[in-house]
Amino acid sequence: MNKNSYKSGKAKGHTLTDMAALMERSGIYLSGTQLQQLWSYHKLLREYNPKLNLTRIHNFTNMVMKLYVDSILPGQMVALPSPLLDIGTGPGMPGIPLKIAFPDVVVILAESRQNRAEFLETVIKTVDLKNISVIGRGITPKFQQPVSGIITRAVESIEKTLARIEGCLAEDGLAIFMKGPGCEDEIAAADKKFAGTYELCRNESYQIPHSPHRRRLVVFRRIDAPMWERHAKVMEKHMIRRIESGQNDTFKELKKLLTGKGIKKQEKALISGSKQVKEILRDFPGRCEAYISEDTHPPPPEDAPEALAWYQLTPPLFKSLDVNGTHSPLLLVTIPRIGKWRPADGFPEGCSLLIPFQDPENVGAVIRTAVAFGVRNMILLAESAHPYHPKAIRASGGAVLYANLYQGPSIAALPSDLPLVALSGEGKKDIAGFMFPEAFGLLPGVEGGGLPEHLRNNAVSIPISDAVESLNAATAAGIALYLWAQSIKK
Repeated sequence: MNKNSYKSGKAKGHTLTDMAALMERSGIYLSGTQLQQLWSYHKLLREYNPKLNLTRIHNFTNMVMKLYVDSILPGQMVALPSPLLDIGTGPGMPGIPLKIAFPDVVVILAESRQNRAEFLETVIKTVDLKNISVIGRGITPKFQQPVSGIITRAVESIEKTLARIEGCLAEDGLAIFMKGPGCEDEIAAADKKFAGTYELCRNESYQIPHSPHRRRLVVFRRIDAPMWERHAKVMEKHMIRRIESGQNDTFKELKKLLTGKGIKKQEKALISGSKQVKEILRDFPGRCEAYISEDTHPPPPEDAPEALAWYQLTPPLFKSLDVNGTHSPLLLVTIPRIGKWRPADGFPEGCSLLIPFQDPENVGAVIRTAVAFGVRNMILLAESAHPYHPKAIRASGGAVLYANLYQGPSIAALPSDLPLVALSGEGKKDIAGFMFPEAFGLLPGVEGGGLPEHLRNNAVSIPISDAVESLNAATAAGIALYLWAQSIKK
């Protein structure tokens, strides 16, 4: 057989019969129709190669063995899933030879280079292949067309390919890799990184028959569900509302929840942060109204309450609600009504915390600390930012929903004869040696302004270095709460 079979894309003396002999010698037996299809593909590849540089292999025997036989062998080693996505197929390898050899398999060819994608369309039409299509783009995790398997002989690492197919490969789907012999480190790295998403189920060395060329077949199985599959299950359970306009009435109401006035009027709030959303769904399912996400976000958890709606927002709309920049789904919740407290009501046994902070993050931080140290009641003074402001909820770590909150008067309206432990940098008593009353209200000052004049006389202080003018108000309250909590343990 002439080893110099091709020059300038033209065959010299080789026939379909020669191809059939090489295929059969490799253990691949095709019908007459299949051989004719493969021969037609071979001629197109040879015809278009000078212009498109489809392959650097020109020798006839090498083309048959390294391109066609090599592409078909994995189909003899593993049952091919269908539909099968061939990623980075280039001129159609291994997808087209596999489609010819296994016609019942639905094949999708993915090729981002447009001239090659057009060549693949020409092949499909000319060779008359059925149930095979071309995607003229690269595959990324956002690609969510369901497939049962992927196959690739591209040089990209296994790790990168597994990442890019996370959006499309179905649960129990197979990722089939045609690799060279030296890829153990690559396999180990992918197996470690994607534990819980994929599992290695095949790692087999083989050789192209009658050649020195060694190969490695590596197969990973998907063990979790991709986004589209989770979405499909969730759609059966939850009402889904797509919001694409800033003029949408629902979106306008959600936007109002970024202010204390809107929260107070609607008695609703937005929870942000994946950990807090998960905990609130678990602990307060009856308060959860809607799960708010972008299209690319995960759907509501499987154990989310059925009454939970799912609002899907465009990225710009979602970003305008995600003021904490968490980039994860939000949760719309109804908030408990905040009761009234009057100075005449006094304080129950233990510590009641009065909160005058105007910064919502300080409000959230001090509520979190108070819940941690077992404070029974927390009284929001008129100056206080709303405790369910998104930034307050975030700073509280969700603790605000576990707090017993009351609404009180302004700090200036607090009478001086209340059993208060007021904090001030000018306080004459060191809090370290202070004896806390059995029932009292802990009162830190307003940020910047501190305490009103009539409440400063009996204030206690936390000594600090002269290098710092004052402590953050929420931090000072936290120190005082810790000392009180320690005192009641003695």
